[in-house]
Amino acid sequence: MGNFSFWLEKLESYYTQKTGMRLFPGTLNLRLDQPYSLPADVIRLEKEEYGGTVSVSMVRCRIFDRPAFLLRTDANEAGRGHHPKNVIEIATDIKLRDLYHLRDGDEVEVHL
Repeated sequence: MGNFSFWLEKLESYYTQKTGMRLFPGTLNLRLDQPYSLPADVIRLEKEEYGGTVSVSMVRCRIFDRPAFLLRTDANEAGRGHHPKNVIEIATDIKLRDLYHLRDGDEVEVHL
């Protein structure tokens, strides 16, 4: 959807406090071979914390041996959001596409 930069501009302090990382204003969307469901132990940004309407779960992960976070809204986790459950969004402190010269269709490995 390309709207993480919009939300990060408004909520950067919340994301930084939750993750301990200043995130790049964009995510890398990855399509998996099968649906992914969040584990029980996630970091949460609750809508009530910032006066909004969307709560987000964050899962620590690594991509290209870099610390990162899988982000997923409650609606996407419930299967009624903008992404199906086989699509994950990865956020980190850099633009992964540029640093690793990624193009649509490239395969990457994420460690959760």
